[in-house]
Amino acid sequence: MKRDEAALTRDEIILKVSDKIRLIRTEAGYTQDKMAEIIGVSKKTLVQIEKGRAEAGWSTVVAVCALFRETETVRFLFGNEPLEVLETVAREGIDYRKEKTLGGKIWWREIKRSNGLILQQNIISQHYRIIDQDHFRIYSSFDEASSKERFEELSAENGGLLG
Repeated sequence: MKRDEAALTRDEIILKVSDKIRLIRTEAGYTQDKMAEIIGVSKKTLVQIEKGRAEAGWSTVVAVCALFRETETVRFLFGNEPLEVLETVAREGIDYRKEKTLGGKIWWREIKRSNGLILQQNIISQHYRIIDQDHFRIYSSFDEASSKERFEELSAENGGLLG
């Protein structure tokens, strides 16, 4: 599958979070000792990341985004659903068990709507998702063609169910 040029990679996410980890920590009001304890790294490692001498590992990045998803800095980096961005990168192009979303009023652009399904694109991360009329996420991907194809498949299935 051809990678969408706008798609974030794991490495890009690691770089973004590593670059902003000090800001995330100060926004949350934690000392280096406390932050290191919370995200599961040594203080020495945290200091190295904050000074730009090292990058956070993927598991550290996931922990930071999960535990600090409500901070302005994490939302600025990934939108209002940072875990969805990480999950999309980690499990590219996989259907999800239905998971409730906020419906995409702020950070999402509607691409298509059909048979009770909505295809949206995140305005920050540029990834795509399909949600149903009750705002449950069904699919996420950075690949535009795959997302549109899956939307058509699901929409046709739903059309048969509705008709």
